[in-house]
Amino acid sequence: MKLICRQSHLRGPVTIPGSKSHTIRAVAIASLAEGESEIRAPLVSEDTCAAVEAYQALGAEIEVTEGLWRVRGFAGHVHVPEDVIDVRNSGVTLRTAMGTCALLREGLAVLTGDAQIRRRPAGPLAESLNDLGARVRSTRGTGTAPFVVEGRLRGGETTIIGTTSQYVTGLLINAPLADGPSVIRVRELNEAPYVAMTLDWLRRQGIRFEQDGLTEFRVPGEQKYRPVNRAIPADWSSATFFAGGGALAGNDVLLRGLDMNDTQGDRAVVDYLRRMGAAVEVDGDGLHVRADGLVGGEFDLNDTPDALPTLAVLGCFARGTTRLANVPQARIKETDRIAVMASELGKMGARTEELPDGLIVHQSDLHAAEVDGHGDHRVVMALAVAGCALPGTTIVRGAEAAAVTFPEFVECMEALGARIEVVD
Repeated sequence: MKLICRQSHLRGPVTIPGSKSHTIRAVAIASLAEGESEIRAPLVSEDTCAAVEAYQALGAEIEVTEGLWRVRGFAGHVHVPEDVIDVRNSGVTLRTAMGTCALLREGLAVLTGDAQIRRRPAGPLAESLNDLGARVRSTRGTGTAPFVVEGRLRGGETTIIGTTSQYVTGLLINAPLADGPSVIRVRELNEAPYVAMTLDWLRRQGIRFEQDGLTEFRVPGEQKYRPVNRAIPADWSSATFFAGGGALAGNDVLLRGLDMNDTQGDRAVVDYLRRMGAAVEVDGDGLHVRADGLVGGEFDLNDTPDALPTLAVLGCFARGTTRLANVPQARIKETDRIAVMASELGKMGARTEELPDGLIVHQSDLHAAEVDGHGDHRVVMALAVAGCALPGTTIVRGAEAAAVTFPEFVECMEALGARIEVVD
């Protein structure tokens, strides 16, 4: 599928859908809990549905209705799945479910995913689960899916490199149900706000733990999760595309549904846009973004790797140079987002320089072009925002990838006045 984007102005309100990160944590924790949970206003997308299917395979009863998911958990007693668990494109589902499968008392589970998932590393998580008593192996010996996982987590000590926060989340969510206490030491943590989000979920559900900052966690075993009863906050990562679009000349966007106090790291986009010269106002109606012009700057994106595609686009329109730095994990997302954004924006006339851990973007005279989203939802949406700002017709291949986190992306863009359509 392709997105056809023509020059247009984005004006008006848009309601941001629920957070993917919160929704998947809610599904995992509700499944591990005793009793019935209610997850209100969940994000319905390919990634979150993959999480539902994974935890149904492990024994959770999940009733999906519009605006409300009811989950009857398996109280930590993980069922042996009848078939291979396919997490599709969801990295956080893979890494969280690996930890849950390590709670099996008998039998084994096999987890796999699409071609991107089978290239993305999870070997450090497998090694830590083995340190804590499980038996986990990559079928190809590459540290990537498919993984065969057997239990059982007994507890113990492990040290893990935090190349992605999802490794740490996979350990923290499941370690409380191990047979004994676990000590988890973390080195070189990226994406710290996502670990903070996981810890907030543990506290809300009554899980005990001690921590030394984000470098060591001591988690008693044999704990139980309380049921989840919570509305899912709106997704700041999805909001970055509309906030970024609002910051382009001639646009004026009001984002509704966001919680300025939520643990999501991507709320830092408010600060990023202000530093680039955009007018960003927070009031009772939401987040209002507009700008007469942007200026470049230097941004440390270690906490917010998902913002890189949007900021790379904005950097092309900003006076001077924009430096997006300290985000090496962007190279192991659904794609190597640093290389992909440099390549695809280059087709539109952008002048960029790759760094080992980031991207330098120079003010550029972009033009319409045919570009490729590389199967990465955030790349597709960022390129579409760029295309709608340019004269002529921009074609973005791989439009279907947006459904991973934001199935209504095109409809929301159209509601703001974007001249955008999907074609087969």
